Amino acid sequence: MSTADLIKIGISVVVFILCLALNIHFKGVIKNFSEDIDKKTLKKKKRLKTLSFSGMLISIWFALGVFITWFSGKHSGMHIEFSMFGDRSSIEILGLKLGETTIYTMIIVLIVTVLCLLFRFLAFPKFKDKPEGLQNIMELCVETVEKFCIDATGKKAGKSLAPYMFALAIYLVFSASFELFGLRAPTSDLVVTFSMGLITFVLLNYFGFKKLGIGGRFKAMGGPMVAMRPIMIPMKIVSDIAIPISLACRLFGNMLGGMIVMELLKGALGGYASGIPGIAGLYFNLFHPLIQAYIFITLSLTFIDEAMEGLEEE
Repeated sequence: MSTADLIKIGISVVVFILCLALNIHFKGVIKNFSEDIDKKTLKKKKRLKTLSFSGMLISIWFALGVFITWFSGKHSGMHIEFSMFGDRSSIEILGLKLGETTIYTMIIVLIVTVLCLLFRFLAFPKFKDKPEGLQNIMELCVETVEKFCIDATGKKAGKSLAPYMFALAIYLVFSASFELFGLRAPTSDLVVTFSMGLITFVLLNYFGFKKLGIGGRFKAMGGPMVAMRPIMIPMKIVSDIAIPISLACRLFGNMLGGMIVMELLKGALGGYASGIPGIAGLYFNLFHPLIQAYIFITLSLTFIDEAMEGLEEE
């Protein structure tokens, strides 16, 4: 260990002792609080007690970072490599090469299927007319997603789309959880996100043609001005083709961006990254996927609803 490291540890110990002494002092003052002491002064003492405790935690974190850096020999610095597509040669079955994201997706499907079976046959083998406990929570989730889809696309289409959108949200959350184990999330593979966007493209055309018919769908694409339809219809077709590309790139960029930020954080802090990536991981692997799932589902429903809109004159 170098002299500079010893000095850093010494400073950390001194700061820790001072903060500990201050914390004990202010704790005693607050404990012996009497009516004679101004409440404003008491509030100030509590704030100082909190600051002293924060100083203790920072000094421990700093000293721990010095020890980890010295023990592992890893200093701050970074070298990040990533690709738009996952490894396509992980496993070969019957001459067919399965990529890592394909395998992870199959694992997610297996886990979700097992959990659903456990919930159905063990948690509530018989549904109750008046739901309570876990059944109440599950029904609330299903009803919330169904209402969201109905509000966006109408009752008939919403009821049909709700199961897919609910399953999509579950897949996105489970997919992001792979990063907690140091694995690449399937949604950080452009092929996976493009496949999801392609499903939205198929759905919007299916519901659009189903509600409006072939003629009505093309009339809606061309707009109310008959003379402009030969120009507007090709432009609308190109616009619709761009939808899965837009959805795929948006989701891919956001999910891959979270992974890159985590790697940058680890590389920039080096040994001082103790605990910080874990806290940041709660956001990037829990809240961030929920936000992205909400955005992807909202955009998909919006595009589907637009495809079902006919001309007002009709």
